[in-house]
Amino acid sequence: MRERDTSLTTDQKALAVNLDKYKFGTIVEIGAGQEVARRFFQVGAAAGTIAKTMSAYDMAVSDDIYGQVDRYVSRARVLQMLDKEFTQVVSRLSEVRPKNTTFFAYAATVTARSFKQKNECHGWVGIRLQLHPGAEPSDVILHVRMLDNDNAQQSDALGILGVNLIHGAFFHHQQPEWIVEGLADGLGPERIEVDLIHFSGPYFEEVENRLMNLHLVRSWLTRAVVFNPAGEVVVPGELFYRKPVMVMRGHFKPVTNVNEDMMAAGLKQFSQLAAVDDAQIVSLAEVTMNSLIHEDNVVDADFLARVDLLGSMGYTVMISDYLRYFRLRAYLRRYTQKPIGIVLSVRDFHYLFDEKYYEGLEGGILEAFGKLFPDNTYVYVYPSRPRGTDTSAEITLDNVQVPANLRHLLDFLKENNKMLSLIPLDDRHMHIDAVEVLAALRRGRGEWENDVPEAVARRIVERRLMGFDSE
Repeated sequence: MRERDTSLTTDQKALAVNLDKYKFGTIVEIGAGQEVARRFFQVGAAAGTIAKTMSAYDMAVSDDIYGQVDRYVSRARVLQMLDKEFTQVVSRLSEVRPKNTTFFAYAATVTARSFKQKNECHGWVGIRLQLHPGAEPSDVILHVRMLDNDNAQQSDALGILGVNLIHGAFFHHQQPEWIVEGLADGLGPERIEVDLIHFSGPYFEEVENRLMNLHLVRSWLTRAVVFNPAGEVVVPGELFYRKPVMVMRGHFKPVTNVNEDMMAAGLKQFSQLAAVDDAQIVSLAEVTMNSLIHEDNVVDADFLARVDLLGSMGYTVMISDYLRYFRLRAYLRRYTQKPIGIVLSVRDFHYLFDEKYYEGLEGGILEAFGKLFPDNTYVYVYPSRPRGTDTSAEITLDNVQVPANLRHLLDFLKENNKMLSLIPLDDRHMHIDAVEVLAALRRGRGEWENDVPEAVARRIVERRLMGFDSE
């Protein structure tokens, strides 16, 4: 199988586009200089590629050119820019350029580091291009976070990213995974984060955008991607901004009645906090990347099935590579100072209190818990009862076993209301084990259907998800 050429520099990519006399278009950038255009000009031969460059910095000027918009750094604005610029370059030049010209428009609207404040540095970047002469255009849209500490470095990073996007969209459109991977060329996770990508148009009709966003995590372009209940990718900063978050961690293979009761019980107790407006709570089901990996590969159908099933229950879904709980909390803290609740089953309690998970941290488990509970963050622990036993066999936060040397730590967290017992709303489901449910559904229809929500059972059977009836 052919591999992507990772040796090309940013200048070599820009020159490759410039030397192709049939690629011609416009580059417009607002918010961090004209770094993408500069890259194409400085390598030479740009006259054969660039029809126009522009930066409409003034809001009144920008509105006059592109129309009104609620937010200037937004998906709506970058789409306005692409609409205007692509239509204009085609209408002005299609009659005078060679017939096999493929036109494009590149646009970016960003807020970079300010002299006055340490603002959130992010933006929307996109390209609209013909991938065949005369064809209807296709789009690739990104949301990016700039992580450098000064404006000049952020502008430089955006210039590299823009060249990578233009080059990738033209030369790798038949392998969209390469477009994703190529975005990081010449950069690195410490400079740019891409937390959303969307492909659309006639040449990307077969692209599954959820898989492309999963590929952002696999390619280290972001640590997490988020899907709304409809399965659409959303910008984490917009979703979580100043909202309380209740997150349920798990494999969800499949999502079961006990998961549903865990979240419902957690929301009931979480909403009683004084700082929580229950109308604002984001209910989040988080799946870690390691739970998606099978024999070093992510099974795409398995991933899509979990997102579909969780979305069908109304959950927002996050895929992350955060194994440690305190890193998940730190991620959410980027966007909100409201309370964060984490709900987990007592069956998974050992993940928190197994010291091997904290090897490499100078302060070990104490450092990890210090980072997990520095402010209004709470862990809610849902009980379990083995199938066929009575309440005397129930395992709860109060009787769960932890290593002897950590019992005082657990007591401290309980006494300070950092770890709290969850009271089930429906204790009939406490025996459910997702591993047993998965094994049963692979044998076909049966009693397992009573252990998952009705809509979930129906989808699994109708769509033959998760290996249904495969044994």
